[in-house]
Amino acid sequence: MPLLIQGQKPLVGEAGILGAKNAALPIIAATLLTSDECLLENVPYIEDTRNLVAVLREMGVAARFEGPNTLRVKATRISKAYLSKEMAQKMRASFLVVGPLLARFGQAEAPHPGGCAIGTRPVSVDLKGFQTMGCELTTAAENYVLRSPRLRGERLILDYPSHTGTENLLMAATLAEGVTTIENASIEPEVVDLANFLSAMGARVRGAGTSTITVEGTPRLHGAAFRIMPDRMEAGTLALAALITGGSVRMMGPVAQYLRALTVKMQQAGAQVTVSPEVYAISAPAVLKATDIQTYPYPGFPTDLQAPFTTVMTQAEGNSSVHETMYDGRLKYAEELARMGARIDVSGSGRTAMVHGPTPLRAARVQALDIRSGAALVLAALAAEGQTQIDNVLFIDRGYQDIDAKLQQLGAVVSRVSEEEHTCPHAECDEPVEWGLAPYA
Repeated sequence: MPLLIQGQKPLVGEAGILGAKNAALPIIAATLLTSDECLLENVPYIEDTRNLVAVLREMGVAARFEGPNTLRVKATRISKAYLSKEMAQKMRASFLVVGPLLARFGQAEAPHPGGCAIGTRPVSVDLKGFQTMGCELTTAAENYVLRSPRLRGERLILDYPSHTGTENLLMAATLAEGVTTIENASIEPEVVDLANFLSAMGARVRGAGTSTITVEGTPRLHGAAFRIMPDRMEAGTLALAALITGGSVRMMGPVAQYLRALTVKMQQAGAQVTVSPEVYAISAPAVLKATDIQTYPYPGFPTDLQAPFTTVMTQAEGNSSVHETMYDGRLKYAEELARMGARIDVSGSGRTAMVHGPTPLRAARVQALDIRSGAALVLAALAAEGQTQIDNVLFIDRGYQDIDAKLQQLGAVVSRVSEEEHTCPHAECDEPVEWGLAPYA
């Protein structure tokens, strides 16, 4: 259902921050490592988590939401270690089930994952790591077929600190024979949250949050209850929404520690930021200052907040440069912002942009291209004169739970309209193998 947003209403008030999408997805996948029941709290009830739960159910796993943010999973009976193409194309995170399946059952089959169209995102880090640990990798049609009686612990040196690669290999190593060392590992907080969950299940993990993670394999993991960390991307998006609307928002939850790079950039833009262990508060200045950003893996400026920050810079005094170092297609949303009056010059490489501000934004009909570009369009609509319609809201719902309700609580005028009443203005929008599985040991 498209979003309708009436702009130029300052966001004011207090908001709670839900669980992190990028922590919840690998943790949900990790429940496949045990036949015992797992209880996950503070799980964001979004399209991506619902899709991953559907992946588990397709395999025969008992998984259900008990209320919107509590998930109970019991992977006692798994009928197949196969990920369908339909599920894989919906989200890249679906590939996270491969590590747990391979570790527990010695086999897995999955197509190359899909997800947001933000550029090339290979799974080579995952596959090379599995092979080093003794996995036999072949291809059948469009699928990767992986087999190993039992993975063995090895020294893995990642080509780059891929967070999904780190997570997949970390999960696989928990049941491997011997000790696995992962060097050049991702140090993102969500990787640490996964490691904490695995430790709660009985895994022996050291070094999470550093570039070297050591895992001593164990024959079996047990069930656990765990609470997902708060979503730093949701908090960052709401903070930037406060800036672009000239508002003031307080966010409750221990999230400030994960947003230091964003905090510095917002302060350079003139914002007043108040930080404490349980509160993250932002007040917009009278005039926003142009501020340059360059994305970088944590603790650098997060690529997932690049599009929302760039949108804020359309309202800043002066020219701001944006350099995207991680994904080659992540600046495509600039064309949608141009429909609303933004002046953004994107380089031929598609990785660098110059934002010319301030530029008055006007209402238009636009479409989300991915999760974070969708958030950028929401911010633009909040600042624009008139009523903006955002299509392809499914992308936004993949990353933000009830974003319209949360914005309404802060004073925004937001509603959803039925698909039947509106059509997208852009023309381009118009039997698996089953194995009997027996876990090792």
